[in-house]
Amino acid sequence: MELDFKKMDGLIPVIVQDYKTNEVLMLGFMNKEAYGKTVETGKVTFWSRVRKEIWTKGETSGNFLIVKKMHVDCDDDTILIKAEPKGPTCHTGNKTCFFKEIK
Repeated sequence: MELDFKKMDGLIPVIVQDYKTNEVLMLGFMNKEAYGKTVETGKVTFWSRVRKEIWTKGETSGNFLIVKKMHVDCDDDTILIKAEPKGPTCHTGNKTCFFKEIK
């Protein structure tokens, strides 16, 4: 299977869910290098659009996201990762990055 990195200038969105609860933990982006490193290491790795570099979630905090399963959507341009979080996912210390409710 070939992932389609062409639609978003070399990036594809990645949704990360807790593999036990299905809670959405975060959304990030991967380029081909980040995808390859994720597959190789089993730790979710992203492309930082701000820093313009590869980063493995947890490399500074120790709160890694360990890949359990990976799925791709029907257009081959979005990845869903079921992961085991090794601590809070959000940089704020929250379990998920999606804790703010829009009213």
